[in-house]
Amino acid sequence: MDDTPSIEQAAFSVESSSLSDQVATIRLALKTSPVRRQLLWVLIGIVGVIVATSIGQVLLNRWNQPFYDALARRDLQGFLHQLMVFAVIAGSLLVLNIGQTWLNQTIRLKLREALTLDLIDEWMRPARAFRLTHAGAIGVNPDQRMQQDAGHLSDLSTDLGVGLLQSFILLVSFIGVLWELSSGFVFHVGGYSLTIPGYMVWAAILYAGIASWLSWLVGRPLIHFNSDRYTREAELRSSMVRVNENVDAIALAHGEADARRQLEFDLGSVLGAMRRIYSAQINLSWVTDAYGWITVVAPILVAAPVYFAGDISFGGLMMAVGAFNQVNSSLRWFINNIGAIADWRATLMRVADFRIALGETDILHAKERRIELSENANGTLTFEKLEVASPDGCTRLAETDVEIKAGERVMITGDPRAGKTLFFRAIAGLWPWGGGRIGMPAGEKPFFLPRMPYFPLGTLRDVLNHTEGGKIEDAEISAVLGEVGLERLSSQLDRSARWEHELADDEQRLLAVARLALRKPKWVIIDEALDTFDGATLRRVLAMLQARLPDAAILNIGRGLHNIQFFPRALTIVKDSGRSALKPARLRAGAIEPPPRAVRAKK
Repeated sequence: MDDTPSIEQAAFSVESSSLSDQVATIRLALKTSPVRRQLLWVLIGIVGVIVATSIGQVLLNRWNQPFYDALARRDLQGFLHQLMVFAVIAGSLLVLNIGQTWLNQTIRLKLREALTLDLIDEWMRPARAFRLTHAGAIGVNPDQRMQQDAGHLSDLSTDLGVGLLQSFILLVSFIGVLWELSSGFVFHVGGYSLTIPGYMVWAAILYAGIASWLSWLVGRPLIHFNSDRYTREAELRSSMVRVNENVDAIALAHGEADARRQLEFDLGSVLGAMRRIYSAQINLSWVTDAYGWITVVAPILVAAPVYFAGDISFGGLMMAVGAFNQVNSSLRWFINNIGAIADWRATLMRVADFRIALGETDILHAKERRIELSENANGTLTFEKLEVASPDGCTRLAETDVEIKAGERVMITGDPRAGKTLFFRAIAGLWPWGGGRIGMPAGEKPFFLPRMPYFPLGTLRDVLNHTEGGKIEDAEISAVLGEVGLERLSSQLDRSARWEHELADDEQRLLAVARLALRKPKWVIIDEALDTFDGATLRRVLAMLQARLPDAAILNIGRGLHNIQFFPRALTIVKDSGRSALKPARLRAGAIEPPPRAVRAKK
């Protein structure tokens, strides 16, 4: 039974990070990425392509006046000449557009590579992944944040960033054209003439500004709605994976109805989140769609008084309308992308806060007492006034000061809720909170054997050679497998499989013991891995350890003494529930997380 504090019990609270913190975090991830140079060159390339495209758009806009004037004059030769000019401009823009599409896709790939590699690197720092699982809601479903959210953030950032850059360059390119075109506009009202410099520029800014303000006002709730949806989707996927991995136990317990209820509950949460998003999107569509329809005639309405007064030709009118549309299109980038911006903001929050949390797991409880980890020059393992803190009390040894010498075999026992696994993890350096000192033998690297071992993907030979040591001969591997009762695996050394699914729980533990024997460490610390073996299997394992590790010090943290001759020394773990050195620490997490599953299920 795992007596480590659960996620619901862990003493962590969440605090949202600011947008500036999130942007700075992503910028740091990109700055230290191994693909940063490639990404930089691609970005420079797309800026050049967008600038060239903007120049082409300006030339195309200027082409409007002679083309439409030729039509108005019924000038066939001029008309055909302008068609040739159009072919050159349009052909060039076509090549540039295809190049921009390729660069856009390349940026997506490189950005995702950079973000995902950075998150994996941060997540796989020593003990971070373990500590994150006990860091509250931010540590739930890290796979989604690294795989789905990072990919989605890369796509959104590329599309929005390139679109914003393109809109800005087009705005700079055309705002001068539109200012020049509308500088001669003269309004005749009641016998008076009124000139407004850059009249159509101010009209475009006012028009787009009002629509942008309304769009943000209506679309802002989408940020929280999208974040909530991603969290609910992760819960549903986690439930489905859990059911799939426990189908045999569910069938034996006739638990299909309970599993179905939980899946239906999680699906209902997803659907509810999606309904809120769709409702907000419909409200937003009233603004954006109405704005789009008005834009069809808006530039003509703005320039119509000057045209009907005879102060501008039809070609000049069309050129002014084209420039107005380009400026307005640039200014309405925000309006067109308000939904995507809200989605980007929610995804940025999830990815950035996850990365921030990875770093903060190393400094949590900075003001709390920590267990001192050091080395003993005399080669002994010592526990001096050791207290392992948790939210519900302190775990410690009944003896205040303990020294274990090389070659000793010690059995450490305690009540089911005494915190034996927490004590094991404290020795391994995974759980640093508490007090006192753990002195490890200098120059030694103990072998830690947990209750359920970890096997990397690969062949059985890779699993057993999963060590920093040299290659182990097949004959020795077969001999050790036979000694632990897994001789049937000797013929499968080159077969790749997910061994945690191929083998029963006890077989996995026996395979881990075989790996221990092949590694030949001088210090071994075991956490309840021997407790489930029957008498005959346990005797066989202990005999193998006696023969292959005669000089190794072995600490077995478990439920009983099993074999007093093999473990002549006994220590006891006790739990002091009245004392708790672990107090809540603040951990930032911007995503909207669901309440604990056990609480939600009761509602």
